[in-house]
Amino acid sequence: MSLKVRRQWRQPRQELRERQARVPVERPLRARVVSVEMPRVGYRWRGGVVVEVEGGTRLHLVMPGAVAQWLAEGEEVELLLREEPLLLEDGLVSLPGEYELWRLVATAEGVERVKVWPPWRREARLARPDPLNAETVYEYRVVAREAVSEQDYMEIVQLEQHHYASKEERVAVWRCPICGRYEEANIQPECPEHGVAMRLQEIRGSLPSSRFLVLELVDRRPYEPRVVAYVRVDTPIPLMNRRLPDGRVEKFIRERVFPRDWFHPTFWPMAYSRRREIIARYRELAKLYGSRSLARAIVGEEVSAEAIRNANTAAARIARVVVHPDYRGDGLGVLAVRMALEWIRERRVPEMRRRKHIVETIAQMARYNPFFERAGFKYVWDTASGRPVLMYPLSDEARRRLEEFLRTDPYASRHGGRLYQPRFTVGEPLSGPIELINVSKVYTSTLDIGRLPPELQEVLRAFGVERRSVERYVLRGVNLRIEPGEVVAVVGLSGAGKTTLLRMIVGAAARIDDEAYRPTEGEVRVPPNTRIEYLLPGEREPRFGDETLLEHVARKLGDPVAAVEVLNIVGLSDAVFYRARFGELSTGQKERAKLASMLASRPNLMVIDEFTAHLDSLTAMRVARKLGQIARRFRITLIVATNRGEVLRALRPDKVVYVASPSVYVERYGEGAAPG
Repeated sequence: MSLKVRRQWRQPRQELRERQARVPVERPLRARVVSVEMPRVGYRWRGGVVVEVEGGTRLHLVMPGAVAQWLAEGEEVELLLREEPLLLEDGLVSLPGEYELWRLVATAEGVERVKVWPPWRREARLARPDPLNAETVYEYRVVAREAVSEQDYMEIVQLEQHHYASKEERVAVWRCPICGRYEEANIQPECPEHGVAMRLQEIRGSLPSSRFLVLELVDRRPYEPRVVAYVRVDTPIPLMNRRLPDGRVEKFIRERVFPRDWFHPTFWPMAYSRRREIIARYRELAKLYGSRSLARAIVGEEVSAEAIRNANTAAARIARVVVHPDYRGDGLGVLAVRMALEWIRERRVPEMRRRKHIVETIAQMARYNPFFERAGFKYVWDTASGRPVLMYPLSDEARRRLEEFLRTDPYASRHGGRLYQPRFTVGEPLSGPIELINVSKVYTSTLDIGRLPPELQEVLRAFGVERRSVERYVLRGVNLRIEPGEVVAVVGLSGAGKTTLLRMIVGAAARIDDEAYRPTEGEVRVPPNTRIEYLLPGEREPRFGDETLLEHVARKLGDPVAAVEVLNIVGLSDAVFYRARFGELSTGQKERAKLASMLASRPNLMVIDEFTAHLDSLTAMRVARKLGQIARRFRITLIVATNRGEVLRALRPDKVVYVASPSVYVERYGEGAAPG
């Protein structure tokens, strides 16, 4: 039956009318799967299932192939029609929003109903609280749901590009709907022979068994992406061995800890096909297309059907988590993992058969970024290839077995389920306060029109300007005390003296022998253990050459592992950023890179002028909140100049210094100002 659902305007046949009348609506029906339809192109989001309902009537249920492929011919299901099916020339059709479907799974206790359709969906709010209290600074409202449309998968392809370590990597396989030609590309290409848009066939690295959960922003600005994160869920890997600290390999470690049938039979095409035929086909395709990766994608598609039919585990695997670069470091990765766990628990994905006991993930990055552990995963062991394995129990039995292993195993008991060990430290905070005592700063300027062109001199003389010396107090009699570890915001109108105030502090802390950095009168005292990093646009900024961000930060720290940690801390948590150069970053990412460079000097005092001045409101709030967290976590005294109210709310400074030349007023954030 055609997958192009269309209403027939001519009078339907009497037989179809009678069939429709025999299909009850709003009453659960037992049905049998007759066939599963998955077109070769676009099978993840196109497809359907033909079922036979009571009375022998056949009905086509339109659903994505990524879901339909897990149902088998002859299988018993339960169907609930919310609307009457469409009458088409070649049969009855129910569209995706018009029905519900359950798989009926036989167990020792009886028959269980597992929801298949409509797709799982959950709304969540991720509040970003004030670092000092429970008030919400800003929040994300997202919908977590299974990817079902071509647009969903197109956006997954765009996000997938941010996962790979090399920008030359092609992350998607496309196929011409006319001639069947394959091509690798990161954006939708045209067939060179027929000039038509090629259709997305496969996302590289994924399996035919993969299911995708996307996080979609509900309340978003026009310039924000629709999908900000995705999670790929697979069946468990077929085999898992453990590498011991002495280098020995222990075979079949999972089966020592958990029941064997929790992980078997899993999706493993090689177990169901003849190896020689696969290799021969692979070589033929690799020669034809000049691409081994394309050959793997095509062969994988051809041999996977039987493996999918046989897969039936009590475990699932989170194979990939990718968050949009501009939203990293703000908790969306942890939220995505938690939503995926609920999806797996409730819908038993990817197979939708047995109850799931445990979820595993294999992630080298977990050594440097603890977001899986923040979502509740426990580190258990390293694979034979040296990659860390983390697990999350979904049942009491799994939790008991996991805890017992971590307690009694001679190697696991050493780490106790914890993998991430922070390496980055700043050292001791300031040993005392920063004090400005009766500080005044006078600026003198001389206006002399003698060096201007004659025509401009004539204009200025008309205003009585010839030569004039101007002296003015930018700061006068300022007394200010900043305690160790305080977060201080300096605010004021343009030209009021904010930068001058910062220069006075920087000059004393960095021992700069320059008139612009010394007060005309008074004294600036800083503790003897001060280690300052400062950013004054146009005067002093972190300098990036042609080196990658990881090289830049690692060179300053002398520790590559700590360098990765610092990049993660500021929200540049991906190999794409580790290998990127400063000039390849967006404006918001450059701000984070500057913070990483400053942190790499392990300062206990950071001074930043015009903080977030060039960022949009949302990005500025994210960066400000992140910087406030960093300062408080590492007990860094932080002084920033800004005039943006949303930045102040996100930063939540301990103290606000108002500069109104030549006076300075100080207040605790949210209280009235008092003269400084």
